[in-house]
Amino acid sequence: MSARMFLTMFLLAVLYLVFALVLFTAGVSFTWLIVIVGAMLLAQYYFSDRMVLLSTGAKVISPEQAPELHAIVYRLADEAGVPKPKIAVVPTPAPNAFATGRSPGHAVVAVTQGLLDRLNPQEIEAVLAHEMSHVRNHDMVVMTLATFFATVAMFLTRYLFFFGGGLGGSYGGGQKNRSGGGMAMVFLVSLVVGVVSFLLIRALSRYREYAADRGSAYLTEAPANLRSALIKISNTPLGRQRSIGQTDAVNALLIAPSLKGAGEFFGELFSTHPSLKHRLAYLDELEHQINH
Repeated sequence: MSARMFLTMFLLAVLYLVFALVLFTAGVSFTWLIVIVGAMLLAQYYFSDRMVLLSTGAKVISPEQAPELHAIVYRLADEAGVPKPKIAVVPTPAPNAFATGRSPGHAVVAVTQGLLDRLNPQEIEAVLAHEMSHVRNHDMVVMTLATFFATVAMFLTRYLFFFGGGLGGSYGGGQKNRSGGGMAMVFLVSLVVGVVSFLLIRALSRYREYAADRGSAYLTEAPANLRSALIKISNTPLGRQRSIGQTDAVNALLIAPSLKGAGEFFGELFSTHPSLKHRLAYLDELEHQINH
């Protein structure tokens, strides 16, 4: 799993280096692009957790409001070797959970009221251990960095499609032919980078879910609890699940997707999560490893 994640990150790095080289040779001025995209990156890094909590309606709760839930998270944080995160509850009947925050010291673990109502204590602990593994693995930072240049590529593609030139450098003046050819090249490369990086980032997201499943299995030493929790969550009607994951950004954070089923092969290729079938098979394998 670690080798696959490393390979995916390496391919992303190579893709983005090629993208930067094409932009440089095309004469694109980076000044305004760095300012705009840099501001977007900083906003995503520092305020993404607040935006996620706001968009889902999650409310941070105190130890007095949910002492048992805080006790579980405190124990898991101690075992995972990370600071105890804040805990939030989303007032929706759809069972699900997610973690957000730019670092373990600024993390928030959120569960829905539906998850608390439908799962038993052992299953809730397994789900929380999954989210704590995301926190320990710095997954929010990893995905922010992974999506940075994909955001640049998407921004450039849309700008060139709707507005044409104006990127600076060799574009304009008496070099219209050069400008048109350079602009077309940047547009094409931006489009390719956007599509390929989309697929690689989705693959990285699926590997993150496998890694968090593994973390839960070893933190609790009971993969069967996460297995039964995933089955209960996934058996919830998709329309009901949409009450929490209304955007792709939020959907990617959830322990189980709420927008569209993962499907098989081609469907999973475009999914942020592995299929339930593959996750359950992986947990069975982990249970065999732990018990033997």
